[in-house]
Amino acid sequence: MSDSEGSVRGVLAANLKRVRAQQGLSLSEVSRRAGIGKATLSQLESGTGNPTLETVFGLSRVLGVPISDLVEGRPAEEVTVVRAADAEVLSGRGVDLRPLRRIEAEGVVFEVYDQQVRTDGTQISAGHTGTEHTVVQSGRLRVRAGRRELELGPGDYVGFDASLPHSYTAVGGEPVRSVLLLQYRAEQRLHLADGGAGPGGAAADGAAGRAALEPAARPALGPSPGGAH
Repeated sequence: MSDSEGSVRGVLAANLKRVRAQQGLSLSEVSRRAGIGKATLSQLESGTGNPTLETVFGLSRVLGVPISDLVEGRPAEEVTVVRAADAEVLSGRGVDLRPLRRIEAEGVVFEVYDQQVRTDGTQISAGHTGTEHTVVQSGRLRVRAGRRELELGPGDYVGFDASLPHSYTAVGGEPVRSVLLLQYRAEQRLHLADGGAGPGGAAADGAAGRAALEPAARPALGPSPGGAH
């Protein structure tokens, strides 16, 4: 296998073509639904494009498949090791994600990511299916989900219904290192009820996500039952 075939770029190219063919969708139709230029989509399928986090999230949403179905190419083994230097980064407006592992058991899917929240922007999501879990390892992280806003430090955990509009911001002048776990049922699809672009999609995350988050109240920080907010 060549380096390009084994890279996130190569794996995404193969998986995207496979999923699109299985669903009988043309490049033009996927381009329209995802709000991604047809030329850009063609480059992604040929393995020559540069996928961003927003693009991958958007494609997962419109195709109705987990992110790991698009970027995961490793077979399950008894012992799985992912070296930090080998896991490629998917970058968004404010977050760098390294996909580590997809775990499926008894109809529940977990996707594990090494997540770094940068200091140069806020990562905004209009919402998506499932439950989102984050454990902060270093730095200070501001999380907004619906009308709750929390600030987390090393060792702190937050979990919430991922269909809520939410955002991650690094505060205190240093990036945040954390572990992100996405949890959902295998039969769930990643579409929003309003049919918008993906959680990282340009339209949904930019306008809709900010519109949903900006009016939010700022209640006193504190725990909520089960970590959800």
